[in-house]
Amino acid sequence: MSDIEKIKKLREATGAGFKDCNIAIKESSGDLEKAVEILRIKGISKASKKMSREAKEGVVAISGDEKKTSIIEVNCETDFVAKNDDFINFVKECSELNNQKNSNIDELKKTKMNNGSSVEDNLVALIAKIGEKITIGKTKTISNPSSNNYQYLHTIVKDNLAKLAVIVSLETKENSESIKTFGKQLSMHIAASNPLALESNLIDKALIDKEQELITEELKNSGKPEEIAKKISLGKMNKFKEENALLTQAWVMEPKKKVQDVLKELAINDLRIKEFSRVKIGE
Repeated sequence: MSDIEKIKKLREATGAGFKDCNIAIKESSGDLEKAVEILRIKGISKASKKMSREAKEGVVAISGDEKKTSIIEVNCETDFVAKNDDFINFVKECSELNNQKNSNIDELKKTKMNNGSSVEDNLVALIAKIGEKITIGKTKTISNPSSNNYQYLHTIVKDNLAKLAVIVSLETKENSESIKTFGKQLSMHIAASNPLALESNLIDKALIDKEQELITEELKNSGKPEEIAKKISLGKMNKFKEENALLTQAWVMEPKKKVQDVLKELAINDLRIKEFSRVKIGE
């Protein structure tokens, strides 16, 4: 194993920065266990003990404009820390950098922040200062030349930080008030209805297989004839797909209509939903 690989493993194990890990590897003559001990003695790896704990609180931040918009999730252990000024300032700056880096996590972690240190080193320093596990979770950047993005933040913590965030991209040449209203309403619908995909055929196969497995198990001991059980199973699967695909979901603002019906009623020939992203803390 090369020194670079050892440094990488040491960083993962202790949460310490590259420079400290490099020094520890040299002082231990390449022995990883001794290197961990060296860092602990120096007090550098105190963040590592916290990394085995669960971090299900935190915030989601949105940055960018209507042409390029990014979401980033930063997790911590308690809601108290999610409102801490140091944590909030870190997330805000990370959110802007994430938009610049198109949600490339590897690039983001190496990027220098305003204080001259990388995002990764600032993250470790924040863990050590606050005393909780803090991790960067889901990230997504939506940027389509022929589309405009609309966003919605639910349970706002501060400014562009919330507990749930949605971006939806609408493709059309029109830029009317009705489009803007629909974009805002659609992002609110996505926040409330949590679609798994735009259309049923785009739902992750693993999720479809899991649902089929649950339905099959449910009907196994029902005592119903095989043919009847098959029909019931098919009906349940079709309902699952319909309720979890955005276009066939009941429109939150008017449940008797589906999203695709509202889209047609707008009567804008080139209007289509390009893509969307929904991130909720703890999910």
